[in-house]
Amino acid sequence: SEVAERVELCLFDESGAETRVDLPEVTAFCWHGYVPDVEPGRRYGFRVHGPWAPEQGARCHPSKLLLDPYAKAIEGGVEWNEAVFPYRFGDPDGPPNETDSAPFVPRSVVVDPYFDWTGDHIPRVPMHESVIYEVHVKGFTMRHPDVPLELRGTYAGLAHPAAIRYLKRLGITAVELMPVHQFVHDGHLVERGLRNYWGYNSIGYFAPHDEYSAARRSGARTAGSQVQEFKQMVRALHAEGIEVILDVVYNHTAEGNHMGPVLAFKGLDNAAYYRLVPEDRRYYMDYTGTGNSLNMRHPNVLQLIMDSLRYWVQEMRVDGFRFDLAATLARELHDVDRLSAFFDLIQQDPVVRRVKLIAEPWDVGEGGYQVGNFPPLWSEWNGKYRDTVRDYWRGEEGKLDEFAYRLTGSSDLYALTGRRPSASINFVTAHDGFTLEDLVSYNEKHNEANGEENRDGESHNRSWNHGVEGPADDPEVRKLRNRQKRNFFTTLLLSQGIPMILGGDEIGRTQRGNNNAYCQDNEISWFDWGSADRSLHRFVSGLIACRREHPVFRRRRWFLGSPVRGREEHDIAWLRPDGQEMTDENWQHGFAKSLCVFLNGQAIPNLDARGERVVDDSFCILFNAHHDAVSFRLPQRPEWGERWIKVLDTADPRLRENGEEHASGEEVRVEGRAVVMLKALTP
Repeated sequence: SEVAERVELCLFDESGAETRVDLPEVTAFCWHGYVPDVEPGRRYGFRVHGPWAPEQGARCHPSKLLLDPYAKAIEGGVEWNEAVFPYRFGDPDGPPNETDSAPFVPRSVVVDPYFDWTGDHIPRVPMHESVIYEVHVKGFTMRHPDVPLELRGTYAGLAHPAAIRYLKRLGITAVELMPVHQFVHDGHLVERGLRNYWGYNSIGYFAPHDEYSAARRSGARTAGSQVQEFKQMVRALHAEGIEVILDVVYNHTAEGNHMGPVLAFKGLDNAAYYRLVPEDRRYYMDYTGTGNSLNMRHPNVLQLIMDSLRYWVQEMRVDGFRFDLAATLARELHDVDRLSAFFDLIQQDPVVRRVKLIAEPWDVGEGGYQVGNFPPLWSEWNGKYRDTVRDYWRGEEGKLDEFAYRLTGSSDLYALTGRRPSASINFVTAHDGFTLEDLVSYNEKHNEANGEENRDGESHNRSWNHGVEGPADDPEVRKLRNRQKRNFFTTLLLSQGIPMILGGDEIGRTQRGNNNAYCQDNEISWFDWGSADRSLHRFVSGLIACRREHPVFRRRRWFLGSPVRGREEHDIAWLRPDGQEMTDENWQHGFAKSLCVFLNGQAIPNLDARGERVVDDSFCILFNAHHDAVSFRLPQRPEWGERWIKVLDTADPRLRENGEEHASGEEVRVEGRAVVMLKALTP
């Protein structure tokens, strides 16, 4: 704290009685001291004496108990009493609210950092081989019949053998956990009987969220038990070859804007931690839509974030991060700057630069949409992939050329910055928006349960209900919806780049048309295992297995689309339904929605662990987004394949390992809105 005049350490005993100790030293604005006999389990906080001058950006007052920004565990939630706010409700611009906030705010907790990592086998899955599963710690197991009741919705529940067995059988390589940093349930949600289910409201960047602790649920917890449980979960997932990626929210905190509470940073040094409006420093720059933005221009804020990232890698052993609204982290003055200090620090850090780094490459500020503009170490959520694939399968015209770019890794977005196909995190659905089931079942959002009169959430979803809004009894509607789900999964898992599956899509999870279920900590969001679509699950796990077995679908380098090594042998070819190669003019036909892509398994630039060239089978994938069936003529190129076997048809949910055979030049019928894949048979 640059503005503090005095800092008190506040120690709480088991009864809640408070003892205050002055921190006697300050070095480079860091207040510190040594207190003997403070052991694991002790609850504590800080009180900062300093200026109260909101017009100058200063909001210090010793009546507010503050969390330690470096606390390894945090216990309890916020009670939305007037005492947690810096002002009186009837006089927001008046003198400071001097009511003690201690009875209404969480405590920082001293933890025992020891954990026996013996036997932990870090998977270290190469990025191009990853299949990511975005999942919520609580929602995944809250209704899982094979997870004990006392473990459901917790770190221990996700570590349970039944949960891990499911993930293993599905075939994913990494779980991307929605926020597990300690977060706060917003006051306006609590008033409506709701909760911040998603958790994008962080207040502790070193502390795993304590509500996901099974020991807390049972009442048998020890201080910091959530830390031990989290580590046990990571070790259990690692033992089965599954990596752990955290969705982290360093762009803002739970303290909100000038009308928000004082919980930590605002009372420590408001102007250092937050971006303030230069013309009137009472107010906050808000690039996130949440009220504030962390000040990435301040060295101590950057240090806090980097220390947090290293802690989660080195002490908690996670394998990567997905950065929420990452464009905000790159704002130095106002514009997004790919050469910002934050990216420089990541580039140079010997620990963080070696894990998986994934950006959500946008925020809500001006110029915030930055898909394709992040530095070389980074992968990005590819929003253009989502939009293009949704449009293609709902029959929009003029999407064929962009569909081809997205299918092949989006070289138009990433190749010029020195990146590879693994820079593209491909997804059709994510936590923010419709589930896949709802994408094919609703034209409009249905967010009434959020209590905002359906005004929240995205209105332009590129969805299609196939003739009936919501659940349908018509067998033809249901048949087409199921086919479309298989089309989406087939496209996703056969595209170059990194596929990300929204947890539950593979079993038909629905949120009843809610495309913004951030506050629905209930059956709307939790997995309904009793209604799981087993057929779809089998189809998806088969696709993941196909991707794993065939490196032609997960190339490390871009397609050339030209003769390979001087031979008349293409690594990829695009064909019309008549079997002829696409011309420039053909790509411009807005009405065209059918396409054959040939993937040459003999022209893969990957090398195996021994440095030898990887060789695979060759495939033809026939896409038809027209309403009616289309007949495709197989390519008459003997060097590509003389005989072909059908291995997939989304018009038939069974993956065909021994499907019908076809000779080159033969016609193959593809039903309307369907994908067929054929594998070349070797002599």
